[in-house]
Amino acid sequence: MVYEYVLAGVLVSLLSSVFFFIINTTFSEKKKDGVANVSATGVFLAPETEKSTDVVIVGAGVAGAALAYTLGKEGRRVHVIERDLNEPDRIVGELLQPGGYLKLIELGLEDCANESIDAQKVFGYALYKNGNDTKLSYPLETYSSDIAGRSFHNGRFIQRMRERAATLPNVKLEQGTVTTLLEEKGTVKGVMYKNKAGEEMRTYAPLTIIENPSCFVGLILENCELPHANHGHVIMGDPSPILFYPISSTEVRCLVDVPGTKVPSVANGEMAWYLKTVVAPQVPHQLLKAFLAAVDKGIIRTMQNKSMPAAPQPTPGAILLGDAFNMRHPLTGGGMTVALSDIVLLRDLLRPLSDFNDAPAVCAYLESFYTLRKPVSSTINTLAGALYKVFCASPDPARQEMREACFDYLSLGGICSNGPISLLSGLNPRPINLFLHFFAVAVYGVGRLMIPFLTPKRMWLGARLILSASGIIFPIIKAEGVRQMFFSATIPAYYRVPPVHRRIKRSTKHVCWENPSGKRYNIMIIPTRVRISVNVPRLLGLGESAAFEGNYATVGLAKGKIGVIYEYKSLYLRD
Repeated sequence: MVYEYVLAGVLVSLLSSVFFFIINTTFSEKKKDGVANVSATGVFLAPETEKSTDVVIVGAGVAGAALAYTLGKEGRRVHVIERDLNEPDRIVGELLQPGGYLKLIELGLEDCANESIDAQKVFGYALYKNGNDTKLSYPLETYSSDIAGRSFHNGRFIQRMRERAATLPNVKLEQGTVTTLLEEKGTVKGVMYKNKAGEEMRTYAPLTIIENPSCFVGLILENCELPHANHGHVIMGDPSPILFYPISSTEVRCLVDVPGTKVPSVANGEMAWYLKTVVAPQVPHQLLKAFLAAVDKGIIRTMQNKSMPAAPQPTPGAILLGDAFNMRHPLTGGGMTVALSDIVLLRDLLRPLSDFNDAPAVCAYLESFYTLRKPVSSTINTLAGALYKVFCASPDPARQEMREACFDYLSLGGICSNGPISLLSGLNPRPINLFLHFFAVAVYGVGRLMIPFLTPKRMWLGARLILSASGIIFPIIKAEGVRQMFFSATIPAYYRVPPVHRRIKRSTKHVCWENPSGKRYNIMIIPTRVRISVNVPRLLGLGESAAFEGNYATVGLAKGKIGVIYEYKSLYLRD
């Protein structure tokens, strides 16, 4: 009987030990998981098993929606979080220059700016000053008939791109407000956000891209015809420029620049009085009736103008895009051209990478993005800022002469108009061309002062004109960065290459090379916008020479280096 109690006690002890062991193991694993998911700063981190998203995009504006579609089409798993998925209602971002439209075609999104949103073709600008006007047409002779600028309702354009992105099964578009970036040891791991229901959510990805939208006074003129059909109209008004351009087949957008930080109040009628007394007398007579009707209608919108040169601060796991990163005055309508150009460049840089999990290596590689984008973005940014200052009225006689010289120079036609308009259109955004044309205007203005005869007063005014021109453009160039703008090829980041140890998913050409000893190597040649030079002995353990002939590139293995012949083709090794 005693043995039975002893045996029962032993069995109970064993079962209890097993039970407590299981419980302890379970809670230990949960505790371990909990520790793994919280950083030293108390920020929740992604579990190791959560790898369902490659990229988180904050914001679905022009840049965010275009990038979501582009990366989704490349096979990336994309999660887009947008504060409001309803159609935006903005008074800027309505004019896409031809250079931007070419980028849209390159991204496969050209149908987002067609007749489905009542988009209008734009073939150039008409410039007005003191009752005189001149027409500046885009240099489109070498392009197909469909290539032109496009103007439209910004909201319709963005909504169409969102719809295209949402058609891809690997793109998730969600309405929510991002509250915090989730970081661990300086690397962005994802974002914390509140969804439409107000629930606090977290999403994780090895790469987070932040795109955030940007005083013009905006009106819509209805049922009127522009003096020059399918052209934007810029009035060099006093005190500042006035813009007109079509946004649909029946509507024309009017943007009035109001200088200063204090804008007349719309609520108490000060704005309407300002528009009728100061602006209306300078409006072309063909548009005056529709302009006054729009003012009387009372639907007047305002938006603050901002300029912000790109000052990159590379952060592992995150990239800034759009107006969160770089803004310019909206006078020239170059914002969307810069954004779409950035998307094309970023797509090409990300294409060789199969994943973004090595955040420090990807961050170091993507420093090249900020360098490679500079010539285009800085040209458009500088042009916008410089033109705005030249077009504004000023009591300074030198600035007045510069303004007159600019109008007359553009009216000369030929290279004097084609050069500047090709810069403005984004078709030829070269910094050196901008610099030369800007000072050509200044020299032309000095030449006008020397005719019919030279006087000390005119010489002094000419000298002041050159100084005034320098005072306009040099501070803008300095803010953009002289070396980055004009000598970007001298910056080491210009030559950054993808981490070669990463496996590449897709390729345009796949070749197999067998060396004289019979050992085979799989080699990929894929299109990208970077050059590559890697150490062959380190990767292959050989020093032989070989050549590949094909439609894509001719590559030589010699002296321990892989050299690429074509500028936009690179060779990668599959590990």
